[in-house]
Amino acid sequence: MASNKLRAAMADDGDELAIDMSPMIDMVFLLLIFFLVNATMIIVKQDANVKPPVASYSKKASDGTGRIVINIYENGDFFSENGDPLTDEAAIEELVKKEKEKIDLMGYQPKLHLRGDKEAVFKYCRQVIRASARGGVDQVLFSTYGFEAR
Repeated sequence: MASNKLRAAMADDGDELAIDMSPMIDMVFLLLIFFLVNATMIIVKQDANVKPPVASYSKKASDGTGRIVINIYENGDFFSENGDPLTDEAAIEELVKKEKEKIDLMGYQPKLHLRGDKEAVFKYCRQVIRASARGGVDQVLFSTYGFEAR
């Protein structure tokens, strides 16, 4: 008797269960958009006139926030990330102070990102580091290539 009931239950070809997938797909797209909007990317405007040196043991920076970028040309000219010329150490110090205030308001640690040309003399880097220290920024990142571009 039990086997008849079991066979009857197994033989029932009723409606198949259907799960509506659209709410789950909507939620996946919302999560995707959320993470895309909130992701922080390392974006540094690179000046094509500056060719950084090669350092085989260089490490890629993991944190791209709070960077103050200064480009140093081969002849010792200084330029901001936007391409504005910085004529002397006072102009560099002023730029660093202004950018530091903006970065502090965002809650990040300000860092000087030096993009020096491989042919530039190190004394130019030292001038920028000294001026940025007077401006209140004491962390320095040097931009290098990990390998020789051919």
